Amino acid sequence: MAALTFELQTQSKIGSSRAGLITTDHGSITTPIFMPVGTVGSVKAVTQQHLKKDVNAQIILGNTYHLYLRPGTDVLEAAGGLHQFMGWDRPILTDSGGYQVFSLASNRKIKPEGVVFQSHIDGSRHLFSPENVMDIQRSIGADIIMAFDECPPYPSEYDYVRKSMDLTHLWLDKCFHRLSETPDKYGYTQNLFPIVQGGIYEDLRKASCEYVSAKNAVGNAIGGLSVGEPEQQLYDFTALCCENLPLHKPRYLMGVGTPWNILEAIDLGVDMFDCVMPTRNGRNGMLFTTQGVINIKNKQWAKDFTPMDPGLPNEISQYYTKAYMRHLFVSDEILGLQLASIQNLSFYLWLVDQARQHIQLGDYSSWKKSMVAQISKRL
Repeated sequence: MAALTFELQTQSKIGSSRAGLITTDHGSITTPIFMPVGTVGSVKAVTQQHLKKDVNAQIILGNTYHLYLRPGTDVLEAAGGLHQFMGWDRPILTDSGGYQVFSLASNRKIKPEGVVFQSHIDGSRHLFSPENVMDIQRSIGADIIMAFDECPPYPSEYDYVRKSMDLTHLWLDKCFHRLSETPDKYGYTQNLFPIVQGGIYEDLRKASCEYVSAKNAVGNAIGGLSVGEPEQQLYDFTALCCENLPLHKPRYLMGVGTPWNILEAIDLGVDMFDCVMPTRNGRNGMLFTTQGVINIKNKQWAKDFTPMDPGLPNEISQYYTKAYMRHLFVSDEILGLQLASIQNLSFYLWLVDQARQHIQLGDYSSWKKSMVAQISKRL
């Protein structure tokens, strides 16, 4: 068992983009990286085999809130952890469930000890505390686990965000203490990432970065962005956090976002990303492609027999035509949801790999500018 390591391999001379290598007990991850979201131990509509062969996912996410409710930690422990349960032998990251508690659960009550909430499934009442969230993530068995935090909504008043940040820092201390007194499970290391909060207030963000950095964790996350704030604020506060977090630790921008959001954030110094957008939008007929964004339900594709994405080196993207994809969606065929999800995830992983290559070549900023213009076009 070994703690996560990060090797900073290339640092851009223009901008702050960088290429690196994260090493965990379940394998290595080249950065920048996009992590498909597998909320309940499943990336929606995509098999683990497709994730490896077609998408080339190096790491995926699980969600503590959902896995705690179903199938439950007793099942996961009996299986030998989430890796064994879902048949995935590459790294896994779990979020703490904090965001879901605040966005999905009803009648929640926040207090210093934790959060009492009602399950969205059956209304049963539960407590998430920093301590038991660490225990739950131990049972799930991810390689990277997230600290329990409060994600304040946008917009929020300064005083609320300050109190929320202080609570997040209090909980962070408790998370570290709990991990120090409990052993890793399943024979490999679980690595804790703290989460920076502070809303859209510069002094609070800086204070949170300082508090988090002092923990000397193996990596750090930026939370509380992409929650409704204007896009420029997303970039401004991402840049602020990257400037105030350690250089030689991976930086994870949580829940972001569109392909162009990701390219801009890479230029600001972010290494890791996740978002439900590629699969959620794919299931609704939006395809992200190397040529631009396609609403595959539109009639214009009815007789377009060109590949779904001729620029993507992926068998599925090359094999199925736009006309066939449109037919699947207008016919409500489940296959359409699967193929669109694979297309979008493959595109996201291809995009961050291209970004890495251009960082290494030294022309990332100029490449990014032309690529953002190309992939954000509506076709």
